[in-house]
Amino acid sequence: MKEISKNKDAVSFCGLYCGACGKYLKGKCKGCAENIKATWCTVRKCCLDNKYRTCGECKKFTEIMDCKKYNNFFSKLFGFIFKSDRRTGIEFIKKNGIDAFTEHMYRNRKQSF
Repeated sequence: MKEISKNKDAVSFCGLYCGACGKYLKGKCKGCAENIKATWCTVRKCCLDNKYRTCGECKKFTEIMDCKKYNNFFSKLFGFIFKSDRRTGIEFIKKNGIDAFTEHMYRNRKQSF
């Protein structure tokens, strides 16, 4: 199993830090940016189509919760099951940048806020 490392390429499109995810660390997942099988993820598709590194770069929605691709039934279910707070992650990225987010998540050894 890999160790948690500081890697901004391990930041997901939706505000999670894949670099601290168990599946990512065990080599069972490449992270959402590299996971070409994640065609079901509307956030991933939107970010790739618009050439965004994360939803934090989106200018269309000033409030991330207004986006139907980001805030849908599956994302709410995912957040509940995995106790993840992607919204706070995106707000942190918008305010402080992806490098600061990566550093914060690495230092705290967390996948989500």
